[in-house]
Amino acid sequence: MAKRISSPAEKVVAFLEENKLKLRGEKLLLAVSGGPDSVCLLHILARFRKTWGLDLTVAHLDHQLRGLASDEDAEYVAELARAMDIPAVIASEDVAAYQAEHSLSPEEAAREVRYAFLSRAARETGSRRVATGHTRDDQVETLLMHLVRGSGLGGLAGLELVTPWPYPGTNISLLRPLLPLSRVETEDYCREHGLAPRYDASNRDLCPLRNRLRHELLPQLELLNPQFREAILRTARLAREANQYLADEAARVQGEILNRDGEAVVLDKAGLARLPAILRRRLLRQAIETLLGNLKDIELRHADILMDALQHPAGRCFHLPDGLRFTVEYGGYRLEREDNATEIPVAPKEEIALKIPGKTALPQGSLSARILRPAEIKLKDDPYTTYLDLDKTGNKLTVRARRRGDRFQPLGLGQPKKVAEFMRDARLPRAARDGALVICNGEQIVWLAGLRIDERVKVTPRTQRVLRLRLEMA
Repeated sequence: MAKRISSPAEKVVAFLEENKLKLRGEKLLLAVSGGPDSVCLLHILARFRKTWGLDLTVAHLDHQLRGLASDEDAEYVAELARAMDIPAVIASEDVAAYQAEHSLSPEEAAREVRYAFLSRAARETGSRRVATGHTRDDQVETLLMHLVRGSGLGGLAGLELVTPWPYPGTNISLLRPLLPLSRVETEDYCREHGLAPRYDASNRDLCPLRNRLRHELLPQLELLNPQFREAILRTARLAREANQYLADEAARVQGEILNRDGEAVVLDKAGLARLPAILRRRLLRQAIETLLGNLKDIELRHADILMDALQHPAGRCFHLPDGLRFTVEYGGYRLEREDNATEIPVAPKEEIALKIPGKTALPQGSLSARILRPAEIKLKDDPYTTYLDLDKTGNKLTVRARRRGDRFQPLGLGQPKKVAEFMRDARLPRAARDGALVICNGEQIVWLAGLRIDERVKVTPRTQRVLRLRLEMA
């Protein structure tokens, strides 16, 4: 018969063993606020300090948000660390000033300041991991927050024992040993061991979303289903299993689909199309994470935007948080930061005749023209190279700026459309519209450079001669 695990300390040990995590000889930084959860964490790990050979340091940040109570919290944690003979790093930061400077919510500001402090403290103490007092109740509340805000599968997986640091630029990891414990258990543990943790009155403030979920929504859900917490935790466990499977599948195909091109990530269009939708979505999020280092401001709706973008023709551009641009190209998709994106062309003031074949100088770069046989066409992931039927375009082409009333028949459409309307539908920035290069043969537009050719000059099986145009930026 399996040994019955009852005490919080035994549950923590069993949880670590179940996840095959050995902390022996580890140097850990313990984030201790002074509340029951973090005090319980500190006391349990202190009990195993000699047995496991742990090198512990306590870290506490005074957010300067609660006046005298904040000062007393810091004094309490410092005294507790001294009593346990554990070194402590105690600091104070003006979170309100940081919030005002960066236009954040109080919760976001506190989180960013706190993690910046813990990151510094971990580096200074040589700690590889930062342990926090997140409990099973925090897990439930986090899952509800993700549901309310609209989360994907990763959000439904919830908190895990070990996760990467939430901000890029460090190899520190987060450790949550108390996830198998409830908040009631940490409070009972503190009473049983004569500990007198501090209680933060702001936890009763119903303005923050987490507090409203804790004090208002959760009790209502438990009226509907007394076992609601266990039910949502089971959902999280299943989501973690599915999430891990997707991660493994994405890793298997990533090399074929995602490639770095300088500061951009390029995704293969054909390879992506062959994958199930759920795996396509995963790789799109992975591409974003590759550039940003995290998915902090990326929500489910942004993934939906990109999934929709996959169906659009070459030339379409989509914009995401943190200055990201997603461009549909001929054979793929390009994700890059706006400040690293390809420069917007500068249209000539006067109409310029193209040299065919040859290279024509433009205000910014040049436009080269070559005459090819159909068999010589080599499609590339380049919106600034196009192929046209020379017998339909003729060899007397010009390049100019767009004009009021310009119309053309975009590739794939059965009727003409105003160029201005086409650009609005493509959500092009104003600068891109003003700098658009229009290539035409007389009155007929044959190509909006980098965007779309005219349906009537496309290459078909009957094409005898191909005109390749390539815009080269300076």
